[in-house]
Formats: sequence, structure tokens, C-alpha cells
Amino acid sequence: MTTPRPILIVEDDAALRATLAEQIMLAGEFHIDEAETAAEASAKLNEGNARYDAILLDVGLPDGDGREFCAKLRRDGKRMPVIMLTGADAEQDVVRGLDAGANDYIAKPFRLNELLARVRAQLRVFDNSEDAVFTIGPYMFRPSAKLLLEPAKNRKVRLTDKESNILKYLYRAAGKPVPRQVLLNEVWGYNAAVTTHTLETHIYRLRQKIEPDPSKTRLLLTEGGGYRLDVQAGQEAGIAIG
Repeated sequence: MTTPRPILIVEDDAALRATLAEQIMLAGEFHIDEAETAAEASAKLNEGNARYDAILLDVGLPDGDGREFCAKLRRDGKRMPVIMLTGADAEQDVVRGLDAGANDYIAKPFRLNELLARVRAQLRVFDNSEDAVFTIGPYMFRPSAKLLLEPAKNRKVRLTDKESNILKYLYRAAGKPVPRQVLLNEVWGYNAAVTTHTLETHIYRLRQKIEPDPSKTRLLLTEGGGYRLDVQAGQEAGIAIG
């Protein structure tokens, strides 16, 4: 089962926010965090270990316009999909929202299934875009380019398609162990000809590329009958990540 992806809901209506969070999480695809104001959302986004794959953003916030907040996110380099939720659905309102950097614009009231479908669509686009960059230890991981960048050493590590997919899936697991068979099915599909030995061979080669000392693994760990990615390993030395 795929690990739920984190989404931040920024909405000042507490009842709507709670209902929306509860209904979205029922689908099992997403984990929800909530913010009532732009200031609270900023604080959550700037926490050291913060990770949100998408933002659902109300236009009318107590401490500012959601469109201005979205524009600030883009200026600050935040590239995750932003879907605006608002009662103002006139053409000029939609245009202002999209011009501010929003990826989509949904008028209230909306159907939950439609909202989920739009979130999924935006995530699919983002995951395969040049903007998708994930921090893994001392590296910046660009799945679309199958590339790991190590800024501190000005080094590039090129990955195969399978290596990139392994890293991406383990990253999505948010630090939890992924059983070998689950990882095998997700990366190779349900192919009876592919065995766990194939996965183990790819893991070995991946460790040779990314671990400073492959005999003492720190990033790509064997755990719980499978593998776990420790994205914090290698960052404690104060390495600056983009």
C-alpha cells in the first residue's frame, strides 16, 4: 500500500477545514496537516523537517489574501502544487489566482471526488516535472533527470530508471521500512520473472553510488524485512541544501 502523501490545508473556517481533512483522509491516499492563517502556514512550511506534497489554499485568510501568499511561496522557491479554494469564481478571480502561481482553482462548494481527482492530477504532473526536487541526506534528488546533486562536493550522481524509482518510492514512505516484495511490485510491477534478488542487486549498486562508505550504510538502510531511507543522514554536519 502506498504511503499517504502529506497535504497542507490552509483555511480559516475551522468547521470546513476539519470536515475537509477528515473526508480527504478517508480515501487513505493523503495525510492532512492544517493551518488557519497564512502566518501559521508559513511557520509549518519553514519547519526544518517540513514536507508537503501539495497545498489546498483558501483565498480569504484572516491575515491576508491567499493569492498573495501563493505568490510569496513561489518567490521563496516552493514548487509543490497549490490548489486554491474560494467562493469567488468570476473569471478575473480565477485569472488572478493562476497568475499568482496557483496550479488550479476550485470554487466552493465543490465535490470531494472532483477535488481529489484534481489533486492527483497535479501531483502526477509535478512528480514528472523538472521542479520536483527532494532532499535526501547531502543530495538534492531530481527524479525527472534521474540525478542526485551533492552541492557540498559539486558532484553529480547519475541513476538508472530503476534506481531512481526505488529512491522515489522509499522517499514517499517518509522514513518507514518498505518490505522487499512491496518495493519489488511497485518498481517492477507484478512480474513473476523478477525476484527479490533483482531488487537486492539494485540496492547494492545504489548504495555504491550514494553511501560515503557502502559497508556502513547510513542513507539506505535494511530494516523490517525491507529497506528504509533516512533522508536526514548526512545533514547533521550543516551541509547547505538548496
